Amino acid sequence: MRQLIIQVPRGQGKEVLEIAKSLDGTNLAQFEAMGSDDLIDLVLVHISNRQVEKLLTKLEDINKVHITLLPTDIIALRPPASQAPEQVKNVDERSPLEIFLGGLQSIGSWKGFLGYAALAGFVVWIGLYTNTTYLLTAAMLIAPFAGPAMNVAIATARGDKQLLWRSILRYFSALGVTIAVTGILSLILQQDIATSSMIDTSQISSVAVLIPLAAGAAGALNLVQSERSSLVSGAATGMLVAASLAPPAGIVGMASAIGRWDMVISGLFLLLLQLVGINFTAALVFRFFGLSSQGVRYKRGKRWLFPVTLALTVAVLVSLLTWQFAQTPNLQRSTLAQRANAEVQKVVSQNPSVDLVEANVRFTGTNIKGQNTLLSVVYVQPRQRVGASKEEISSRLKREIQTRLQQQNLNITPLVDVSVLEPTK
Repeated sequence: MRQLIIQVPRGQGKEVLEIAKSLDGTNLAQFEAMGSDDLIDLVLVHISNRQVEKLLTKLEDINKVHITLLPTDIIALRPPASQAPEQVKNVDERSPLEIFLGGLQSIGSWKGFLGYAALAGFVVWIGLYTNTTYLLTAAMLIAPFAGPAMNVAIATARGDKQLLWRSILRYFSALGVTIAVTGILSLILQQDIATSSMIDTSQISSVAVLIPLAAGAAGALNLVQSERSSLVSGAATGMLVAASLAPPAGIVGMASAIGRWDMVISGLFLLLLQLVGINFTAALVFRFFGLSSQGVRYKRGKRWLFPVTLALTVAVLVSLLTWQFAQTPNLQRSTLAQRANAEVQKVVSQNPSVDLVEANVRFTGTNIKGQNTLLSVVYVQPRQRVGASKEEISSRLKREIQTRLQQQNLNITPLVDVSVLEPTK
């Protein structure tokens, strides 16, 4: 429920009260007051979130109306007192106007915005350089990427060219600052090689697109839902958006400084994939909850812009996915490593002379020209009454694993090491 303070010329307060009553307004009150220039009626209205736009539409016909909208949830209790629990449970989504105006408010100060982007760059660089996971989490909380990404979706749903342009500009400006900070730090401290965190973060899964799709829907739902209607905080959904943006931005800057262009391509791919994926699902959610090209106190939306922008978003998304699955294994290393690990374990399980202890399959961080190196380190334990020696078992398993991996047509160079371990008697 929202509270509105409505200021109208003297004598028109009763009309405002009648309009509010027709929309199930509660706890209504009218005061006579002195405005800055003339006598006025001051009307206090508490109304359901979903009725805010209808109320504003009906008030448009009143001359010299001034409206103060409090964008926070209000609990309006009324008799009988026994129905208070039921009254509190009536929580509705935010009105489309509130969502739109909230997006406009978030594109204010550039100094603070870019300052957070720079701080996120410092923190993500430290996290990637020192292989400290909790610092990467901290960078996700600091990074200001969620706001511009969601504003792009709001602008798409509203058909607002001005907001769309400003949001895209802020998005790439923040990414540019974060990338620049991480790159400069790597140059200053003379970083020469990629860290293990950089290698792990740069390896993309074939289902990476699901993260921005989920993040876009979650972010839009958080902006639409009333503050009291969900236990999920805005920080949590903002972190979900930034989770797929802050580390790749750090990768792009650090990898550029050390000349690892394969990692740069992976990072840039992820950054663009996040923007279009978030925009696609978030824009659809916003449209479902009532954001449109025209509305009360909003006339600059273009009806054609929503379908055009959404079609362009889908085209870019499909192009990125096509490129991803055509680039085997560069943009699918995480998934292919898991697939190869499964094949390794199948080979070992089919061997009657050994039991699997552990299999570690991963793409290496070294960049050997002309090959995609997949390292498989396998530990096995011989079963009892096996006549073959450790060397024979190891050599046979190596050949079988390499043959199986080469048959998968993964465009890889498998390097296999099999260690045969025996328990101490």
